[in-house]
This record gives sequence, structure tokens and C-alpha cells, in this order.
Amino acid sequence: MANKVRPIKPSEVAKGKKAVFPDEVLEAFNELITKNFWGGSATIKQEDVVRLMVKKGLTPKAIDENHWLDVEEVYEDAGWDVEYDKPGYNESYAATFKFSR
Repeated sequence: MANKVRPIKPSEVAKGKKAVFPDEVLEAFNELITKNFWGGSATIKQEDVVRLMVKKGLTPKAIDENHWLDVEEVYEDAGWDVEYDKPGYNESYAATFKFSR
């Protein structure tokens, strides 16, 4: 009997991730991208997107444990260039996501 399950293709990963993200995750990112989009890009502070997700009903613990901030592949699949920047060992500034056309 042939197996019905096959390995996932790299091109299918973003669609798979999108399916497991609660709507509140993409809603929060979409709202902040729209609000902060100027000159071809939008930069969003991680703390702001977490705050908005919590306001929408998610918990910080669930956001962290489920890696719901790892949206790069999903948005890149939708046509965005996404850069995540966080402070290094001796740096102190807010972690950000930059979404560009």
C-alpha cells in the first residue's frame, strides 16, 4: 500500500505556517504595517505587535511558546521583504520588523 503522506516542500512551509497562526497574529501585523507604511516600507517594534496581539486576546506566553512572531516566511510568500532586527549582546534598542515592497 502506498503512503498518502509525503514530505512537505519548502515552497509549502509558508502556507502551512499561515494555517497554524491564529487570525489575531496576522491581523496585528497587518494593522501595524498599514499604520506605519511610509516611503515603501513599514517598521514595527516587536513590543508594539505583542501588545496588539495581547489586546486581541492572545497571551505573551502563547505568543512566545508557539513562535507566533516568526512571520517572515508568511509575509515573504505574500510578496514582502522582511527584516527582523534585534539588539546584540552589548546593544540595547527595541527589536523591530521591517516590511518592504
